[in-house]
Amino acid sequence: MASDLLPVEDALDRILTALSPLPAEVVPISEALGRVTAAPILARRTQPPVAVSAMDGYAVRAADVATVPATLRRVGSAPAGGGYAGTVGPGEAVRIFTGGPVPAGADAIVLQEDVDASAEADGAEILVREGAPAGTFVRPAGLDFRTGDVGVPAGRRLSARDIGLAAAMNVPWVRVIRRPRVAILSTGDEIVRPGELDDPTRIVSSNAYALAAVVRAVGGEAVDLGIAPDDRDALRALAAGARGADLLVTSGGASVGRHDLVQEALGDGTLGADALKVGFWKIAMRPGKPLIFGHLGAIPMLGLPGNPVSTVVCATVFLRPALERLLGLPAGPAALTEAILAIDLKENDRRQDYLRATSEPGPDGRRLVTPFVRQDSSMMSRLAEADCLMVRPPFDPARSRGDTVSILPLDGGFLTI
Repeated sequence: MASDLLPVEDALDRILTALSPLPAEVVPISEALGRVTAAPILARRTQPPVAVSAMDGYAVRAADVATVPATLRRVGSAPAGGGYAGTVGPGEAVRIFTGGPVPAGADAIVLQEDVDASAEADGAEILVREGAPAGTFVRPAGLDFRTGDVGVPAGRRLSARDIGLAAAMNVPWVRVIRRPRVAILSTGDEIVRPGELDDPTRIVSSNAYALAAVVRAVGGEAVDLGIAPDDRDALRALAAGARGADLLVTSGGASVGRHDLVQEALGDGTLGADALKVGFWKIAMRPGKPLIFGHLGAIPMLGLPGNPVSTVVCATVFLRPALERLLGLPAGPAALTEAILAIDLKENDRRQDYLRATSEPGPDGRRLVTPFVRQDSSMMSRLAEADCLMVRPPFDPARSRGDTVSILPLDGGFLTI
C-alpha cells in the first residue's frame, strides 16, 4: 500500500484517540430518551415496598387451606393503595385486590374464582375450593428492586424501558452526557440549498442535511454554518462560527483541486493559534479517499469529501464512532456481518472498498448480498436504495458468487443511514 494512504482502521484509531467523553448535565427523565447516562441510576425506593398480592382474591393462611374445601370467615379487605390493619388469624381471610398489601398473618392468596362467597361483607363465610401453598400469588417486598439498587448502569443510551424503570424507582432527574455540538460547514461555489436552484448546472446541497441527520440520530446537536464559496476569506469567516462546538465537520474542499481550499485557507498563518493543524489526510478507502482530520485551534475537525455518497459513507465509518466517543459510549469500527455474495467481482485495489448493495434472506440464514454494478460516489439514489455496504479489504482477491463476504448493515437500529 502506498505510504501516503492511511488504512481505515488507523485513521479511525487516530480520530478516537484525540477525543474524550463530554461533561455531564442533569435533565428530567421526560427529556432523557436516547441520552447516555453519565452515572448509574439508583433506585430511590423499594418496589414493592411491602409484600403485595399479584391477583384478586383472598389473603389466607396456607395452613387453613391445606385441605379443601375449607370454610373461612372474611374479616376485612385490602385494596390497592390501602390495607388491612389487623392480623389474619386461624380460619380467617381478607378480601384482597391486585397490588393490595398482604396483611400480617397471611402467607398466600387464593384466587377469587376458586372461592364461593355468600356475601361481599365482613363477617361472611367463604368456601375455598382450591388450596394455595405458602407464597402463592404473593409478591415479596423488593421483588422488583430495592433502595440503592442500580437500575440503569452508566454509559448506557436510555431506552423507553429505561425511562419507565427510572420513573418507577422514583427518580425524577438523571445525569447524562452532554449532547455533542457539531458544526457543519459545506463548501463550493456550485452548491445551493434545496429549493434555491436557479441554474441547472449547479448542485443542490444534500451533505449538510444528511450529516445533520446523522448527528441527531446518534445523539448530538447539529449547527449548520452555511455554504462557504470558493473564497479563502469567506471560508475562514464561516469556519469561525464553529467556536464553542465540540466538533467541526466540513464537506467538500478536502482534495487537491484548484478550488479545494479547506487546508489552504484554514491552515495558513492568517488564523494564528486557531489555524488548522492536520493530523492526517488521504486514506486508503473508497469512497472517501480525501478525508482530513485535525484541529482548528482547539476544535477537532473532520473534513469529508464533497461527493454525497462519500460524505455519508465516511460519516458512517468515522463520524458515528467519533460522536459515540464524545457521548461516552463504546466506540470503534462498526460491527460487520457475514453474508453470501450473489455475483462475481473482480479483485480489489489498494483501497478498502465500501460497495453500496442490497440484500435478501439467504438459504442458510445469512444475507444474500448484491452490490450495485455502478458505484459512482455521486449517486445518492443508489445509497438510499442500499440496505448495506459490502466491505472489501485492500487487495481483496477476485470473488465468486457464493463466497462469504462482510457487510455493514444500514437498515434499522437507532441510527439509520
